[in-house]
Amino acid sequence: MSQSLYPVSQPPRESGLTKILAILLLLVAGALVWTVYQQRRGAQHYVTYEPRPIAQRPDDKLGADEQATIDVFSKFSRSVVHVTSLALRRDRMTMDISEIPQGTGTGFVWDQDGHIVTNFHVVQEAERASVTLNDGSTYPATLVGVAPDKDLAVLKIDAPPSKLLPLPVGTSGNLKVGQKVLAIGNPFGLDQTLTTGVISGLGRQIKSVTQRDIFDVIQTDASINPGNSGGPLLDSSGRLIGINTAIYSPSGANAGIGFAVPVDTINSVVPQLLKSGKVTRPGLGINILSDQIAAQYHIDGVVIMQVVKDGAAEQAGIQGAQNIGGRVTPGDVIVAIDGTEIHRSTDLFKALDAHKVGDTLDITVENSGQKRTAKVTLQALP
Repeated sequence: MSQSLYPVSQPPRESGLTKILAILLLLVAGALVWTVYQQRRGAQHYVTYEPRPIAQRPDDKLGADEQATIDVFSKFSRSVVHVTSLALRRDRMTMDISEIPQGTGTGFVWDQDGHIVTNFHVVQEAERASVTLNDGSTYPATLVGVAPDKDLAVLKIDAPPSKLLPLPVGTSGNLKVGQKVLAIGNPFGLDQTLTTGVISGLGRQIKSVTQRDIFDVIQTDASINPGNSGGPLLDSSGRLIGINTAIYSPSGANAGIGFAVPVDTINSVVPQLLKSGKVTRPGLGINILSDQIAAQYHIDGVVIMQVVKDGAAEQAGIQGAQNIGGRVTPGDVIVAIDGTEIHRSTDLFKALDAHKVGDTLDITVENSGQKRTAKVTLQALP
């Protein structure tokens, strides 16, 4: 019986029908695998994720300090305003005059008559100004008065009293380092910004725009930036304790060292501005030697070079330098006021700033090694 032998190197031949059936089976199997894969992939793709449950506070309440801060801001942010200084520009073609915003700052409501307190430097270069209240309404402002030496100014707007919430006034005489403070203002034009901090220092001294010293300034680490100028510094109960005026910063932005003119100064100056538009400064009626020259001669105190004729000092018998026969004799040297030692002109100015015209002070002077005390009634400086 004969057998058919196939070479080992070649597969046996298949018919055309067998090939077609094999291809169809492969296609069906591939389709089934692809379907299963897509179903599994779809099942993974359409898995839903639910929001995580909200973690509750232990008592579901804000902390007492947080709530107190929120309450102060909620109530007294209404008292804080946005001040825009305006310059007038004339169109050369049409000759029309338009108002151009020149700078922005902050202010706060002083009373329901529409008086707004801000820094003098906020409106110093302005030809006009506008004030925007907390509710977004804007009013043109008129300048009532300025005190450049204290960097204070008062504006007035004609707004309904119902829109004006005056800040309660505190005192800066009993402040403590470490006490919590709040600042509300418009830094970089961002309205109604709240920052908090503490009083970092008291009794600081800064220069006003006139280069005259402002005394008893409050230092704070509450964030203060350009645009905060003129805004209120509040204590934890929302009372006004200062007006944010300056910062110390190499970059011009907040560095954690801000300064506020104390409320006791504000409360003394603003009534004078409302009454006469300016501050009447008390003085002795004297001209003094510069501290630098006095130091060269190792003089401790304020040297009086000249007394104003019929002025307060002359009436009290205080003497200035005199030229007799070509020989100049030194004037009296002020060494104490009401028992407080005076070493230089800043001491003198600080002592006088704490008083008003008509107050009588004990002025202790020294001349040729002899001391004497004279009672001087302060006069108004021109």
